[in-house]
Amino acid sequence: MKLSESLLQAFSDQITLELQSSIVYLQLAIALDDHNLPGMANWMRVQSDEERLHALRFITHVTDRGGRPMIGAMTAPGDVGRTVLEAFRTSLEHEEKVSESIRSLYRAVQAEGDIDAIPLLNFFVEEQIEEEATVSEIVGRLEMIGDDGTGLLRLDSELATRQPPAAAGPGA
Repeated sequence: MKLSESLLQAFSDQITLELQSSIVYLQLAIALDDHNLPGMANWMRVQSDEERLHALRFITHVTDRGGRPMIGAMTAPGDVGRTVLEAFRTSLEHEEKVSESIRSLYRAVQAEGDIDAIPLLNFFVEEQIEEEATVSEIVGRLEMIGDDGTGLLRLDSELATRQPPAAAGPGA
């Protein structure tokens, strides 16, 4: 089933948001490098890569259905991550924004009866639940750590183990 113009625009908007997310995470990685926390910076870089793969997955879905998505304008994230906790709170806020956007896209797909997009969006709904839970846990741990340098370095070491995603996932 070919995408309607309104769904093509909605998917294009989601693609733009996923690419914007990649840029936000890259800026957060830079900020965490500046804090001398290479493990946390690595975590953000891996997240940046993952967001780009999400965009590619949406692009593939649209092009496989005969559409031509258009990437919209993006803005620089600005000075984010003045503190480590602020960096991860920014991450959580951004994930919540992405989650709402995916739910909105899901509702638009349902309203148009476009069942071909449902499997892809089901994947992303589950992905966002996981993303928010992961970042929320990190924020909670950072709140507990507070100014404890040892705790911060332990978390940094733990987050350093995150590996880049192997592929865009099922249906890519």
